[in-house]
Amino acid sequence: MKVCVFGAGATGSHFAVLLARAGADVSVVVRGPSVDAIRSSGITLHGDDGPLHAAVRATADVRELGPQDAVLVTLKAHALPAAAPAIGALLGPRTGVLFLQNGIPWWYYHGIGGEAEGRRLPFIDPADALWNAVGPERAIGGITSSACTLIAPGVVEVKGGNRPLTLGEPDGSASERLQALAELLRAAGFPVTLSRAIREAIWAKLALNLGSGPLSVLAPVPLRDMFAEPALVEARYRILAEVQAMASAMGCPLHIDIEAHMAFVRQSSHVPSIAQDAAAGRKPELEAMFHAPLRMAREHGVATPTLDLLVALCTLKARAAGLYP
Repeated sequence: MKVCVFGAGATGSHFAVLLARAGADVSVVVRGPSVDAIRSSGITLHGDDGPLHAAVRATADVRELGPQDAVLVTLKAHALPAAAPAIGALLGPRTGVLFLQNGIPWWYYHGIGGEAEGRRLPFIDPADALWNAVGPERAIGGITSSACTLIAPGVVEVKGGNRPLTLGEPDGSASERLQALAELLRAAGFPVTLSRAIREAIWAKLALNLGSGPLSVLAPVPLRDMFAEPALVEARYRILAEVQAMASAMGCPLHIDIEAHMAFVRQSSHVPSIAQDAAAGRKPELEAMFHAPLRMAREHGVATPTLDLLVALCTLKARAAGLYP
């Protein structure tokens, strides 16, 4: 199977290495120094069981690749609209596109049914760039929770192994393309679950993102250090209650095991990716991860006082650093 990983940052490099080692014909679309680094040395993954390496084709020009059987898009959400034409150039008649972003996806209202069907999200997909160039009918939803950190171009560290990966069609169907993609990813070593309710999985991941992301942007330390502070533990409890209320209002009731959440973060040495980006001077995913769910909360009359405060502070911090308009 010809698979293009669009974006070989931390998450994309993780997928590219394991897919290539499983026998897929893998290419990666990257830019800057990563192109030459991956062309000359491939990608190396440092995991709990030692390093893994794979040689993959790297390019900044999608015209070199042609139509793919599947495309995995691992760019940050705010980078997607500009990349829409290039993603579209990789599509054949039956190509599915797996979007692996945090937060509310641009295709959220495709396949949902009812009065909201086909609603656009202009603050995530300005001018319908993705809707028109890729098409929501191509989109497959994906939720990944692996803890990945890009060490250098072509070098990624993954802590805690290959964590569960959830895939689902926006309309809840069990399509052939979904089954084929799941089989490929399982062969690569990912524990894949197929969901008939992918939006519930999106909100479950948002509970993790929002439970630590805003706090970590303000204090970019490992999670175990953050939640050694009693005040931040209490803040996390309040945040998770607010996310549950938002998700329920959106028709996606969540049953969050808060104690399991806390047990996990208290042992984690990971710094959330949004905090890594902000600390490194890269634009953080504020819109899809923070602002979009809060917009939905406002639309449905859900009060989110803790998140309102933290997201406002994160926005001001990013704006002061020139990372957010």
